[in-house]
Amino acid sequence: MISTRTGPLEKLKQGLRRLRREPERLCHPLRRRWAKRRVAELPSPQTVLVVCYGNICRSPYAAAKLRGLLRERGNQRVRVDSAGFVGPHRESPPEAIDVASARGFDLRRHRSRVISPESAQRAGLIVVMEPGQARDVHRRFGIPVECLLVLGDLDPEPIHTRVILDPVLKPRAAFVECYDRIDRCLVGLVDLLWKPLPGGQRGPSGDSGKQQPPEH
Repeated sequence: MISTRTGPLEKLKQGLRRLRREPERLCHPLRRRWAKRRVAELPSPQTVLVVCYGNICRSPYAAAKLRGLLRERGNQRVRVDSAGFVGPHRESPPEAIDVASARGFDLRRHRSRVISPESAQRAGLIVVMEPGQARDVHRRFGIPVECLLVLGDLDPEPIHTRVILDPVLKPRAAFVECYDRIDRCLVGLVDLLWKPLPGGQRGPSGDSGKQQPPEH
């Protein structure tokens, strides 16, 4: 009988992955400051497009959460859409529906959509889950890098990777961890989108009827 000892090999692979990602961990505080400044300097977007690979787990939940956070602050003007790169008309997996439901969001009716040139150009801000996705959107649709945000760069906690890991085909715990991180990052994003208005009020730029200068 042939015995395969995968434990040590898997530990070695994990160690190598951590080593490759060490620069991401070390650079995170600087990247976070840079990402916050860049988003704050954008004109307030009328549409935010949230993108992940398949648009069945990460981006539909992030879009629903972002809509909820904006609603809580009285912002009904910013439209939030989501899309992916492959496989239109697919449902979210049961784990995604279950974990999202526990947080007050219903993904049962969600069906995946593929990002199009029109949807990319319409968005004032495109939020992605992985740096490679930002590069793809920039290359394929000519979106300026200033209008692209890797959501994990806003994580207020120390990170191991910029990527918000895809939980698809993984246990429920992976969805909980993924959605926890999305929640943390979106709170910071809403703080940046919800810009000060004259008189001490808060709201998206333009809610007073005049475009406000970008924050620095």
